[in-house]
Amino acid sequence: VQLQAYGGGSVQAGGYLRLSCAASGRTFRSYAMGWFRQAPGKERELVAGISSLGGGAHYADSVKGRFIISRDNDKSTLYLQMNSLAPEDTGVYSCASSRGLNYRYSDDFAFWGQGTQVTVSS
Repeated sequence: VQLQAYGGGSVQAGGYLRLSCAASGRTFRSYAMGWFRQAPGKERELVAGISSLGGGAHYADSVKGRFIISRDNDKSTLYLQMNSLAPEDTGVYSCASSRGLNYRYSDDFAFWGQGTQVTVSS
């Protein structure tokens, strides 16, 4: 499976970005997907996960109410709309494919793509 995230950039606090992830090499609609981020000096964390058909989603407490994960199975593309960005949202964001249908925990995921840098300045 190949995953490529894009759409990162530098924004001021309170701003927004929309990340996209293009997937190939696997039947996209058959697997849950997720977004991870890794801040400098910190471990990679699961930010949001979404079910295979998009009907269910799970968010880390730190982004709940600000980020929205979605997917377009016809385009094999995953999205992350990030609103009200804060400096603590800074990090490298990567998309990941689940081992199957689960998407609530980091261990549910097996494949990661190259990330895209998000920098939020105060």
